[in-house]
Amino acid sequence: MKNIRKQIKRGIGLLLIIPVMILFELTLSSCSTEEIEIQQNFPFEVSVMPIPKDIANGETIEIRLKIIPKGNFSETKYYLRYFQFDGSGTLQHSNDPPYQPNDAYELVKKEFRLYYTSTSNVSQSFNVWIFDNFGNEKHISFQLNSKN
Repeated sequence: MKNIRKQIKRGIGLLLIIPVMILFELTLSSCSTEEIEIQQNFPFEVSVMPIPKDIANGETIEIRLKIIPKGNFSETKYYLRYFQFDGSGTLQHSNDPPYQPNDAYELVKKEFRLYYTSTSNVSQSFNVWIFDNFGNEKHISFQLNSKN
């Protein structure tokens, strides 16, 4: 009788150990020696607050922009470049020197303000590109009529 009890206890013990071993094997086999893949490249949108449609020679307007990424990676860097193809004026950030056309400038914050100052009496058009270090890019066009 004691032998039967011992055999039953061993059988139950084996039945309990088998699921634990299977779970352990599944856990080990799901791990890989390769590095964990971390997503770094997130597309983004750019929000632009409305701006005036008309501008006079010498007048400055404020352009409020906000970069809205679809995810967050702390090493993402954003840049700005612009090109003016009608009229003339200057674009700058705060009290920084005016931007040069087609040069890239790093953006320190995702929410920022640009200032455009007209230096002509005709309609003005310029494009702003915001891009990141992963190749994502957004294009914004601005068209301003002359108040004169």
